[in-house]
Amino acid sequence: MDWMMVLKAFIVGGLICIAGQLLIDLTSMTPARILVLFVTLGVALYAVGIYGPLVDFAGAGATVPLLGFGYALGKGVEEAVKANGLLGSITGGVTAAAGGIATSIFFGFLCALVAKSHDKS
Repeated sequence: MDWMMVLKAFIVGGLICIAGQLLIDLTSMTPARILVLFVTLGVALYAVGIYGPLVDFAGAGATVPLLGFGYALGKGVEEAVKANGLLGSITGGVTAAAGGIATSIFFGFLCALVAKSHDKS
């Protein structure tokens, strides 16, 4: 096991989480807006060539948080456009993120089976 990569992933992933927590604590942004901001920022940082080197440096520390989901969408669109032309701009992001999306749906379903739903009041 490469302990240096584990340390880099921990630090980078932790810094991303700290940024999200600061947005929650210090602004009036809702969690949904922060989610959209992080995913969009991941796509934008990939598009300008910043996020790819961060992924190479930190591995899972950069690909697991929401910024990494945006990175996966952007990378998928780029690869699909190269392979399929304009149609790839529509299908590429979802194809690249299909594993994560399917896993989220599956575990969300399992949680719904186990959890007991009730009103918040």
